[in-house]
Amino acid sequence: MSPTNRLAAESSPYLLQHAHNPVDWYPWGEEAFSKAKVQDRPVFLSIGYSSCHWCHVMERESFEDEATARLLNDHFVSIKVDREERPDVDDVYMSAVQAMGNRGGWPLSAFLFPDGRPFFGGTYFPPDGRGGRPGFGALLGRLAEAWHERRSDLEDAAARLLEALGSEARVAASIGRRPLTRELLAGLSSALHRSFDMRHGGFGGAPKFPPHQALDWLLVLAERQGPAMASMADATLEAMALGGIHDHVGGGFHRYSTDERWLLPHFEKMLADNALLLGLYARAHARSGRALFGRTARGIGDYLLSEMRGPEGGFYAGTDADSEGEEGRFFVWSLDDVRAALGPDVPLVEAAYGIRAEGNFREEATGESTGRNVLHLRKEPSPEEEARLAPLRLRLKEVRWRRVPPSLDDKRIAGWNALAISGLATAAGPLGEPRYLEAARAAARVLLTTARDGSGRLLRSWKDGRGTIAGFLEDEAFFANALLDLAAATAGDEAREWLSAARRSVEAIRTRFRNPAGPGFLSSGEGNEALLVQGRDLFDKAIPSAPAAACMALVRTARLTGETELADEAREAVEEVSGLMERVPHGTETWHLVADLLLGEEAGDGGDDQPGFDGEGCEDGICTPRRSGIPPIDPTGAR
Repeated sequence: MSPTNRLAAESSPYLLQHAHNPVDWYPWGEEAFSKAKVQDRPVFLSIGYSSCHWCHVMERESFEDEATARLLNDHFVSIKVDREERPDVDDVYMSAVQAMGNRGGWPLSAFLFPDGRPFFGGTYFPPDGRGGRPGFGALLGRLAEAWHERRSDLEDAAARLLEALGSEARVAASIGRRPLTRELLAGLSSALHRSFDMRHGGFGGAPKFPPHQALDWLLVLAERQGPAMASMADATLEAMALGGIHDHVGGGFHRYSTDERWLLPHFEKMLADNALLLGLYARAHARSGRALFGRTARGIGDYLLSEMRGPEGGFYAGTDADSEGEEGRFFVWSLDDVRAALGPDVPLVEAAYGIRAEGNFREEATGESTGRNVLHLRKEPSPEEEARLAPLRLRLKEVRWRRVPPSLDDKRIAGWNALAISGLATAAGPLGEPRYLEAARAAARVLLTTARDGSGRLLRSWKDGRGTIAGFLEDEAFFANALLDLAAATAGDEAREWLSAARRSVEAIRTRFRNPAGPGFLSSGEGNEALLVQGRDLFDKAIPSAPAAACMALVRTARLTGETELADEAREAVEEVSGLMERVPHGTETWHLVADLLLGEEAGDGGDDQPGFDGEGCEDGICTPRRSGIPPIDPTGAR
């Protein structure tokens, strides 16, 4: 094994994956930036995460390559960041890369001045130029030359990027406010109707990510207005449950589908996705009674409890897309694989799950057939068919566990654990699964006690008993809502105890993350590192907007405690982003959900969404490019 670099002292599984690269990696911190300043070198910042397929590809092609490593070591100071540990760092530099007119995604590759200002960036760069991307080695050479010979051009680029980042932070104010009315909220439903894929479900074309917040909105309307509002949600949930994005053998969902049919996934499985989908499928099952939704929800819940839970009760971050050096190798099946596992029962599974001799899974980069299949249901099984298929899936699962499994990212992320608590607490009742509620209780106790720093603040993440980063707004906001979901799922003294803990979490939000320049909250707060810009995180992404989730916690707490000032504070924050809600409805769903709750309060029609609490009070990527007006920056000097 090659000598280790500085990442060997880190606890993040992603950073440890790079500990034997010949690149002289530094973790994010003052040491790296001081070296860059003293040696007058630019910083190369590489951001990714453990289960990111293309992060592994770039590591194999470039970071394990001795010649590329020499270029980096001779001309740059290289920093590696786990985006799941440092969402604040990721947000700043992802915004910068998008402001250059690039698509966002991971691995994120950014080039910075020693004071942290970005001047150039992108995502994955191949070792040799292809697909419109320059070769990484050639790019490094041109940037090193520009650093010494055209520094003023890079300074100009950094200045324009900083201006763009500042403008983004002021986006809500620049758009202005709109009246907070039902008409404003109806714009979201109209936008979803316009972008709905009537043939395959979901919104827009490929690639397709589970639209968690859009589904949440549609289910809220369905629960209030009846089945007419449920059609888009049901069609999307059905298509995902039948598709290859759903792990039919092991339960749970992969990260996203590379095609519009939900058939061919990127195979990483993330805690946050599955936590959010668990609650959505359980709610859809409770409303519709559909067996497919209930079975899918139970598969997610069982997957979380059996494969994603640590011995102390916390939940792991995710699992990899790759195993044995191949994307999806653990999950896909040749016809011969299925024949060896099932013998005479092959025809039933072959017909139900679309297994073909030639395979349906193609290598993403080359488009070449692999001869293997992603299992997917061609139609919803009848009760009789499901009774025959269930034991066959168990046999396939037993066979699959004899393969080399994908690597596990076993760090625990506070906010994602909170989402799991919410999903499990929400699903326990509709699915008749008290063990889900007990798992939610256990995880909540971990976050209330051991997942804390010396000042009592919630930690962002921890592994092997280590955690040093104070939690961000998303961690505290998701946890406050999770505690409220536990209060809703329980009763009496226990419900009052969970509500009391939620009230303390809400106070931590107000104390640590309040925006000093206006209403609402900032993504980072007291105890977090100050970066180039203060993030607002106003848009929903793979997880809900943190400031919107914080406002949701305030409103829900106000409804149970009678503290109207909490709801008033949330209303001010929603009103500030109301123009953004009108301009970008599909992207601000969580803000719409908070506004819906506030308008329901005014109408007096929304006081019973906490069925387990007796009301007596308590004691205490792939991202879309952003248009910034900044022309793409060519490191050769031409613009």
